[in-house]
Amino acid sequence: MWNLGLEQRLMWRRWQGPTPGSIAQAAQLTEARAAEPWLAAGSQTVQQQALRDLDQAWRNFFGGTHGRPTWRKAGVHEGFRIVGAQALRVEQLSRRSSEVLVPKVGWVRFKRSKAIPQFKSYRISRDRAGLWHIAFAAKPDPIPAPGTGEVVGLDRGVAVAVALSTGELTSPARPGPKQAERLVRLQRKLARAERGSNRRAKTKAQIARITAREGDRRKDWVEKTSTGLAARFEVIRVEDLNIRRMTRSARGTLDAPGRNVRAKAGLNRAILAQGWGQLLTRLEQKAPDRVETVSAAYTSQRCSVCGMVDASSRKSQALFVCTACGWQANADVNAARNIAAGHAVTARGDGGSPARSVKREPQHVRPPKVA
Repeated sequence: MWNLGLEQRLMWRRWQGPTPGSIAQAAQLTEARAAEPWLAAGSQTVQQQALRDLDQAWRNFFGGTHGRPTWRKAGVHEGFRIVGAQALRVEQLSRRSSEVLVPKVGWVRFKRSKAIPQFKSYRISRDRAGLWHIAFAAKPDPIPAPGTGEVVGLDRGVAVAVALSTGELTSPARPGPKQAERLVRLQRKLARAERGSNRRAKTKAQIARITAREGDRRKDWVEKTSTGLAARFEVIRVEDLNIRRMTRSARGTLDAPGRNVRAKAGLNRAILAQGWGQLLTRLEQKAPDRVETVSAAYTSQRCSVCGMVDASSRKSQALFVCTACGWQANADVNAARNIAAGHAVTARGDGGSPARSVKREPQHVRPPKVA
């Protein structure tokens, strides 16, 4: 239903006038259900809600807050949303299990991961591993500030996901060597399998289960880390990073192909596996008005003790030794201390002056090629 509504919206032409909106599409849906038995076999509530969600997606796009609505793919975007009175038909069976009345399906039992809050809608979705989930839409109360006035800085990296100015290092749990080796074997098996075969479908499901567990571990780490930071510290300062631009593909075009494409792709995967964006989003939700961003310019090259800015002080990925005062510390912790203090410097090293907007540390300019 989403794809049908999207196809109709994309038929807009300047000389043909506007395409039907959500109200007109809902009326057309009633006529289509009377004419097509395969549409009538589905829930009208689910189908109408898909059209409403599509209309909201277009509103968000034209409002500039989201991207253009895209096609939904079978096996990837499997799910639907229930709102209104039908969403309230949920009953608790025991301490851990409940059941929900799904339209056109009946009562379905599910296991609760936490207490069900006050909600007005829920969404049932199926992940790539074949597992079904139900999520109740609720806006939780923010975590109250501890009142200590303590400020913490967060430096996000690839080797260590988050380094705190207090000296703590934390990262999501990574798959073990046996699991990583099994994933590589399955990916090679998938590359040899014939498209459309049962073996290929089975291999894809096995890979999906492994990647789903990795995503679950990352989400669990994000929730626990964000809750702990919001409860322990009054102000949380993070470096201002444009993650979307940092993880942009380096493939280029046919006329101007990119360089070091495989290395850049590996770096992109490593960045996305650390959950930088998810952590910042959850921090802003759990600690509203207490999360501040600091320019990332030169934070890893500045000594947090004497303020000297020198690129040679960064001896390695994990070691920082100041060339001026000799102070030595973990490089990520040193950067986190600069972020906690709100120190962002210009290229001249003027600490305390407003820094120019730089999304990443300056890179060395490559010399021009000589013909």
